[in-house]
Amino acid sequence: MKNIILLIFLLGCTPLFAQTDSVNTSQEEEDFSIYENATPTDGKNITFCNPKIFDLSPARFVSIAWDHQLPYEMNLSSQGYYAKGTSIEKTNETANVNSTGGLRLFANIPVISSNKFLWQLGGNFWRTNYSFSDVKGPINDTSLIQNISKNGLTTFGLNSTIFKPLNEKQFLLAQFAADLSGNYALDNPQGLRFLRYSASLLWGKRPNDRKQWAVGLTRTYRTGELNYVPILLFNWTAPSRTWGTEILFPARAHVRKNFNARSLLLGGYELDGQSYRIGGILTASNRELELRRGELRFRLEYQRQISGFIWGSIQAGYRYNFSYRADYTEKDGTDFFRGFVGKQQYAMINELSGALYFNIGIHLVSP
Repeated sequence: MKNIILLIFLLGCTPLFAQTDSVNTSQEEEDFSIYENATPTDGKNITFCNPKIFDLSPARFVSIAWDHQLPYEMNLSSQGYYAKGTSIEKTNETANVNSTGGLRLFANIPVISSNKFLWQLGGNFWRTNYSFSDVKGPINDTSLIQNISKNGLTTFGLNSTIFKPLNEKQFLLAQFAADLSGNYALDNPQGLRFLRYSASLLWGKRPNDRKQWAVGLTRTYRTGELNYVPILLFNWTAPSRTWGTEILFPARAHVRKNFNARSLLLGGYELDGQSYRIGGILTASNRELELRRGELRFRLEYQRQISGFIWGSIQAGYRYNFSYRADYTEKDGTDFFRGFVGKQQYAMINELSGALYFNIGIHLVSP
């Protein structure tokens, strides 16, 4: 627990030092409607753009959700050195995954909210447990299935979001996060040297109360391994205020249908992932093994007000495996960027079949 307390202290005192996935892990993305309208308070004739537009899905202060994937198949290679584009020729471990799922907790708390500067701090906790059957392969310290079935996968993260209006229509948006992900037990978290940092910076415009767009760059682990990619934010509400979009591409994109002020439906996709240090596993290289887990989730999500500021949500869709490969990393916890041109070889090239999934949550939202 000393590591977790130190992590909270460092990020609380230095919110700009690290962030989630921008577009982390952390991972839910803030739509900033938790803030009041940015209006001048000093009596001068100066106005700044508002961080929200009409009819977006309500921003969440606190969320508690249960995420569950239905059965699928898992095929794992042995540890070795595999070039990009290589497919499994011979499996080392196979299993039927009866279920995958666990608790997801999320919180975002405003710290400063003025007409010139908006800042919030947040945190998230994700737990993923596996249930296996028909396991075939080695039962020893080199078995990935054995290692993740014991403690599952856990992510604990802290994040910070800054919205800086420049004038009546333009703004800057920055997000930072640090996540500690792995197969560690909750009473024995891994060292802080395995923190994985994400960040994004966007410049955008809000031309009216129904449209908001921005462009920028993100450092992200949403596909499992480290990536640097351009991002596009586009939130829009139709003149009828019945339809709209909520897009932060490539992380997620949704079409929104507002039935009334108390219920709405979102349809689209989201990239969901993180890099997990697998502790306790014996590696061929005497280095650390990192599982690069990335999922592409096609989904429908229905949100409805239950009472006052309490909303519920139910989400269902199809999980497509984007990545379940593994890499060797250094003992000191440093990571590397492969990108499109990197020649670094993979430690494992695993395959997962697709799966249906659902997510049920309850949320305390902004007024």
